[in-house]
Amino acid sequence: MFETHLDATYAWLGLAVVSVATAGVAATLPASPPPDAAGVAHTIETVAGGEYPATAEHGIAADRIRLTPRSVSLGGDGGDARAPLHAPRVTPVPPVDRSGSGDRLRRVLDGVPPDAAFDDPDALAAAAERARSADSGWRPAPERLTVRRVHYGGVHVTLVG
Repeated sequence: MFETHLDATYAWLGLAVVSVATAGVAATLPASPPPDAAGVAHTIETVAGGEYPATAEHGIAADRIRLTPRSVSLGGDGGDARAPLHAPRVTPVPPVDRSGSGDRLRRVLDGVPPDAAFDDPDALAAAAERARSADSGWRPAPERLTVRRVHYGGVHVTLVG
């Protein structure tokens, strides 16, 4: 009556192994979903693809961001997410450093008319080209991303920062 059946022991051992494996898999799952890079890319492309000057903002729930002329990547607790950009002339505006590099583009992104920040359209085009070719490593993500399409003479650029 109190004897142990060999089949029951194997069943309990199997159940214990499956339980431990399930707990291990559940512990490795991220606590939150990855950030919404596709939504940020959609906002950028909507502004960049327009015919007229425009400005938009998009809230970001991420810890870090990498912005290039061809893609936007966001990283956070839930992992990393990347979305391609197909719009033309997307210019990532670098943060202003001690040398003042990127200061004029940042002012235009913040709302200053391009003709007040640059002497001529060629200067805007040259600054935008330098920003597009600059290092695009991971940076701390802001709470909001600003996108602004500007026209100055025959130069049309979309600033993102």
